[in-house]
Amino acid sequence: MADAALSPSATARNPKLRLPATCEPPGEGHSPALKVWVIFGATGHMGRSLVKAVLSHGDRVTAVGRTLENSMAQMTGWHEHCLGLLCDVRVRETVDAVLQRTIAHWGRIDIIANCTGYGVIGACEDQDEHELRSQFETNFFGTLNIIQLSLPYFRAQLSGRYLIFSSTNGTLGVPDLGPYCATKYAVEGLIESMLYEVDAFNIKATLVEPGYVRLDEPDSGRTIGPADLDAHSTNTGIDQTRLPRYGHFFVKAPSPTYAGPNAPAGHAKRVVQWLNDRQPTSAVKSAELVWQLGHCSYPPLRLLLGSYAVESIRDRLRSIIEEIEDWKHLSFPVTAEQEEAEKLAEELQAADEQAGELQDERDGLGTGDAKDEGEMQRVLEEREGQESERSGALEQNQQQQPPPMDGNGATLDRSIQLSP
Repeated sequence: MADAALSPSATARNPKLRLPATCEPPGEGHSPALKVWVIFGATGHMGRSLVKAVLSHGDRVTAVGRTLENSMAQMTGWHEHCLGLLCDVRVRETVDAVLQRTIAHWGRIDIIANCTGYGVIGACEDQDEHELRSQFETNFFGTLNIIQLSLPYFRAQLSGRYLIFSSTNGTLGVPDLGPYCATKYAVEGLIESMLYEVDAFNIKATLVEPGYVRLDEPDSGRTIGPADLDAHSTNTGIDQTRLPRYGHFFVKAPSPTYAGPNAPAGHAKRVVQWLNDRQPTSAVKSAELVWQLGHCSYPPLRLLLGSYAVESIRDRLRSIIEEIEDWKHLSFPVTAEQEEAEKLAEELQAADEQAGELQDERDGLGTGDAKDEGEMQRVLEEREGQESERSGALEQNQQQQPPPMDGNGATLDRSIQLSP
């Protein structure tokens, strides 16, 4: 069912694999300039394919592996145009060190791609605090660390581009992936909000939302090495350990409450087991499109990769629109004039209540307390004057409002009843 193994060079020659002309992708009439990339999560599923695609086009790359999962021996010697480093995106100091090393080595940074991610497959109730925090620290705060530490540099050079790998789970609620979805929702909100703030500095950002992605590159069972990046290389000294097929997800054993064979909380695990190697989206083709995205003139806010991503997100948006239409009759829009009229009516009602209280107090005065009664009379006259002014303002407000119309354009008779 899956395509045969693909190479970056073969994919780049595919004339059908092109971004829309409206975004001015690289090609005839728009020759791509050499760019310097920093790719976080370069030893993971999508990151590895992206490194290969970028190098196949002649760009320069800083490939960033994961601390505690990779070693510097694994990150060195990939390619003459590739600088291998290690980083933990949860630790700001390591992120800053990667950026500074990249600038010192290549002289600049043009594009930052974040392919890091971590998720726990398990019911929301079953995931403990450590698992919840690990997902947010990696997916959300890791992305935020990268952005906050690199934005000053991009602002100073008045250019820069972020390619942030989100997920279809950033727009869908998927059983068995609740906290992971929450982190992706947070990333989507962060990037969309940030765009308004940095557009004036010629800084662009795109959320890359792939569907289920399969490993379809040559030697996909091994970690990246120089032989994978350069067909003419004979260096095979790097440790070629296998790349975990679902390396950034941890499958947690369900509690008895959610352990049933058809329990909704086991949905994500069942999907992964059923797909096996039949994921509908090609990692190699996706990487080629992401390279084009880094070089196009007008990048979109979101790039959906694969038919699953397009169809699932489109269906989700349709359901939201349908729900809005079903419930919109409960919305009561109020104009500024109506708000003012309601406010005046409330003030008149409060004045009436105060006047009634004062009248009750006056009726309870003794006949010999003439001084207090005279003072009460003065207060009542003052209240009546204020009420008269409010009534006049309310009538004037009503006269300024346009008369309501029925469905045929005829004027309706409307009056506002005030409290006596």
